[in-house]
Amino acid sequence: MRIEHIAMYISDLERAKDFFVKYLGGHANAGYHNKTTGFRSYFITFEEGARLELMQKPKMWDLEKPLARTGYAHLAFSVGSKEGVDALTARLQQEGFQVISGPRTTGDGYYESCIVAIEGNQIEITE
Repeated sequence: MRIEHIAMYISDLERAKDFFVKYLGGHANAGYHNKTTGFRSYFITFEEGARLELMQKPKMWDLEKPLARTGYAHLAFSVGSKEGVDALTARLQQEGFQVISGPRTTGDGYYESCIVAIEGNQIEITE
């Protein structure tokens, strides 16, 4: 058994799609739009076969989102090396994304950084 995909609701669907394609090497499908309900989505496929579904629907709202909350904490992407972590972290920081930790080696042995990316969601970049 394997996880087929992870899904998340997003307010700015196009911006989110562009982020995962531009910075994390994803490939987006043509998108889906249910004209009756207004629901829209994209599937983003990554090289190793993992998929992320970005979804949007009318009348969405966000509750206050502190950094420590129940539910999903972050999405982690492996870039293959410490140098890759350093380079992507620097690029994202230069383009205005907030780095909230790292790059560093964590207590459990990961070399990683964590950024606040799309709509307050955290992205972890690992080697």
